[in-house]
Amino acid sequence: PSTRRYPYVNFKLDKPLGTAILKVENLTKTIDGVKILDNLTFALGNTDKVAFIGLNQRAVTVLFNILNGLDEADSGTFKWGSTVNLGYFRKDSSDEFKKPIVMADWLTDYSKDKETAFVRGFLGRMLFSGDDALKHINVLSGGERVRLLLARMMILNNNTLILDEPTNHLDMEAITSLNKGLESFEGVILFTSQDHQLIKTTANKLFEILPDG
Repeated sequence: PSTRRYPYVNFKLDKPLGTAILKVENLTKTIDGVKILDNLTFALGNTDKVAFIGLNQRAVTVLFNILNGLDEADSGTFKWGSTVNLGYFRKDSSDEFKKPIVMADWLTDYSKDKETAFVRGFLGRMLFSGDDALKHINVLSGGERVRLLLARMMILNNNTLILDEPTNHLDMEAITSLNKGLESFEGVILFTSQDHQLIKTTANKLFEILPDG
């Protein structure tokens, strides 16, 4: 039998979703003279798990950033439903790991329950046990950063998740656990990944943004 330890990924909802989740209308974005998004229009319901596929990964990241308020479209609109509590896993989150703060304190800042045992429980699910929780986040490896960000998503109980390449830097055990967690998640997911198994088992819709936006 294998002695490898598996993380435990389990996303729970803090509140149920209504019927209106997201409405995007004529969203357009040009960067350095290149049209990244060209009149993008779609709507999502409360059972949708959408994988964004294709070669235009830059457009997907730009779209995700716009939907999370980190970037602005040149034109067009989007509106989230009133029941949506959004969680975002960014492709590049390096700016979040610059402070020399220990993992336990960093995660506690995001938790409604500040009890040490409660927060450490979520770290333990992501294979950070004992003194690991006292490791400074600015020295973490790529895989450790991803696992810590997933622990934050679990502790926040968001009912709608956006994930931009969440399997980057993860080993097979962690990818398998993430896959199971997303499969069983009862909320809405927008995601992109190079892991075809994750897409095949999680998504019930596929969106492709073509090279022309």
